[in-house]
Amino acid sequence: MHIFYTPDLNSDHFTLNEEESRHCSKVLRLSVGDVVHLIDGRGGLYDAEIKAIHKKHVELKVVRRQTEFGKRNHHLHIAIAPTKNIDRLEWFLEKATEIGIDEITPLICDRSERKIIKEDRLDKVITSAVKQSLTAYHPQLNQAISFSELMKQEFVGARLIAHCMDDVAKQFISEVVSPHQSYLILIGPEGDFSPAEISTALQNGFNPVTLANTRLRTETAALAACFEVNYINR
Repeated sequence: MHIFYTPDLNSDHFTLNEEESRHCSKVLRLSVGDVVHLIDGRGGLYDAEIKAIHKKHVELKVVRRQTEFGKRNHHLHIAIAPTKNIDRLEWFLEKATEIGIDEITPLICDRSERKIIKEDRLDKVITSAVKQSLTAYHPQLNQAISFSELMKQEFVGARLIAHCMDDVAKQFISEVVSPHQSYLILIGPEGDFSPAEISTALQNGFNPVTLANTRLRTETAALAACFEVNYINR
């Protein structure tokens, strides 16, 4: 069944925006009477029947609704340094959305190779992955923030920083966290976090973790962390 993302859905009658209407009628060539899925990004999954097709909009009527569809028993927030090649960050966002993630923050670090990103473009990647994977919860993409500013924010839950510095003892995620928690995991740039950043994180209650016995690229490390947290909470 075809899926449309409708974050502003608030009644049983809904009109797709012009872009989605064009995709529905011109690309998918759906007709009056066809039933489609709608997801609102807040846990709502709906079956809706096409009631009318106009030149620039398609009218729908909700015929079945589910709430808290696919709700997870934990909250995962990954703060990741944007990669120099933005395609690699987009790949992470797509795959993490499919696996399960709640919040992503682009993190600007001392050694970041990219310090400017287009949040609108990245959010579209997430939305596309939400629709592809039939995920009723749309992950929240925060605005890019500096490492020092993130350290000032309050967070209740497990705080983890994945880094490659050899003279700091590290454990695997499964050794330091329990299921059904909130998790904030920091993933640094290709050149790793600076010693000063690692020291600051440890002083602010972050536990140092390792994700593999080999050195991982930024987006691979972030996806490994995403997978491990979801595995712990399976």
